[in-house]
Formats: sequence, structure tokens, C-alpha cells
Amino acid sequence: MTPLTEQILKAGLADRPLSTLQVDRLLGGSDARRYGQVNRALRAGELIKPRRGLYVVNSLYRKRPLHPFVLAQQMLPGSYISGESALGFYHWIPEAVHTVLSVTHGGKSITYEHEQLGKFEFRRMTTNTGYFLQSVARRELQQQAALVAVPLRALLDLVYLRKIEWQGIDFLTSGMRIDEQQLHTVTGLEISRLMTVYKGKRERAFLAELQRALGL
Repeated sequence: MTPLTEQILKAGLADRPLSTLQVDRLLGGSDARRYGQVNRALRAGELIKPRRGLYVVNSLYRKRPLHPFVLAQQMLPGSYISGESALGFYHWIPEAVHTVLSVTHGGKSITYEHEQLGKFEFRRMTTNTGYFLQSVARRELQQQAALVAVPLRALLDLVYLRKIEWQGIDFLTSGMRIDEQQLHTVTGLEISRLMTVYKGKRERAFLAELQRALGL
């Protein structure tokens, strides 16, 4: 085992993503020494780099599996999990979701793909000022946390990202494979809250039609 991996384990940090700053604090010393230690752990396969400036310890050395939502949150702080990833998490759709979809307020849309860790997609979205995190909740996942859109917000984010027009309840349950029983748990209050989020007419019209279709 490399010295860096030993220090990470000793510090009790093996189960969480680590930034370059955290690794630097553990190692101390010169830049060259830190660079050498990190590269040694990477070459040994003990340390994995999901993206520049972020590291995770190989699963062989962790006590708990690393939840992909937690990793996504660390890959781009300020983002939250949405779309099919959130809908699958809440069992609104039956399919396994292999790409973790996150929404971000600024910057460019970007995708990271890693052979061991999976695929992470970050999509930029604009909202009315102050409402980016409306209907987004903090979820505890394997003793760590990630921000996850509630199901209706996740659905409307898909409407925004894919430019989906309202096509009726049947399209939601058959075309998008959303569980009809789950859909009927939506409340009028949830819909009214989301009306304040989106700037576009498409999203607000979708919410209005959904409200009528559900008889709310």
C-alpha cells in the first residue's frame, strides 16, 4: 500500500471524495513531493481521479460503497441530482439509470465518464432568480449527503432540458414510463411552488395541464 493511501485510511477519509486541497493537507511538504505521492497512488490503482482536482479511494480500501450521487455533488459543487436519476431514485420510473444527471446553474454543460466510476452528465439550466434550489432536498446516502430534486421538479427539469410539450397523462405513463400511482401523489401545492421556478412558457403550461389532468 502506498504512503498516501495509508494516510487517507488513517485519517478516516477513505469513504469520501477528496479534493486536491485535502490531499495536500494530508501530505504536507513540497509540491514535487505531493505530486509524486499522488501519482504513485494513482499508478498503483489505489487512488482514482474522476476529474481534475478530485480523488476517490479504490473500493478495495473503503468500508462503504461510494454513492454516485455523492460523487456527482463533489464533482461539481452547487449542482443537484435531477431528471431520470432522481426519478429512478424515488421509484417513479422502473428502469435502471446508468448516467447520473445533475443540473447546474452556471457554466457550461459537461460530461465526465470514467471506466470504474461511471458516467456523469451536468446540464446547465436557468431559472427565475432565487429559485434554482426550489423543491430540491438534501438526502442522506451512506452517511454522506447529496442534493436531489423531488420527483415533480426532476420531471419538469426534463421538460426544460428536452423541450417536452404536454401530450397528456398517457404520454407520461407510457412514453416516459412514469408510475401512475406515484404521479397521483402530486399535490396542488407542489405544482404552485414550481410555477415560480421556470422562466419559459413551456414548463408553466406543462404544469398547468398536469394540474388539470390530475384534477387539482
